[in-house]
Amino acid sequence: MGLSIKIPSRAAELLLKEARSRGLHIQDIILEKLEADLDPKDKAQDYMEISILLLNEAKQELDKGDLRQASEKIWGAAALAIKAHAYWNKGIRLSSHGELWEYKEELVKAFGSWVRDSWTAAVHMHINFYEGWATKNDVEDAYEKVSRLIKEICKEIKQET
Repeated sequence: MGLSIKIPSRAAELLLKEARSRGLHIQDIILEKLEADLDPKDKAQDYMEISILLLNEAKQELDKGDLRQASEKIWGAAALAIKAHAYWNKGIRLSSHGELWEYKEELVKAFGSWVRDSWTAAVHMHINFYEGWATKNDVEDAYEKVSRLIKEICKEIKQET
């Protein structure tokens, strides 16, 4: 599914700095730069691939008991899935937390009000990465809610989870 690559430390530092300044995950920044000229449908599928990868990694972190890492990967998976949906259906790139919050309403229209709970759970996981207050049950619950969101978006994009 994924491929590990090594890049020079200076390049990694620049990517991390940009990701932090924009409130994004580093994979999002890398995809953005690599896919500047791709068709939005291709971008959507690539975003979903990384979303699924992050969700799988979140499960592994949960199993190891690393709640902070699991939390951040749950958040990243949800954010990239929402971005994938925006590319797939509207051909638009979401580039901020605010745009994710706004676009989430498109998913509510498409799938139902349960999406709000999934999104809220994902946001709480992003906070938990920094604060570390969530219990294992909280993280497991968020994982399940975000998994449902990702599965629904995958069905629309026709990508396997």
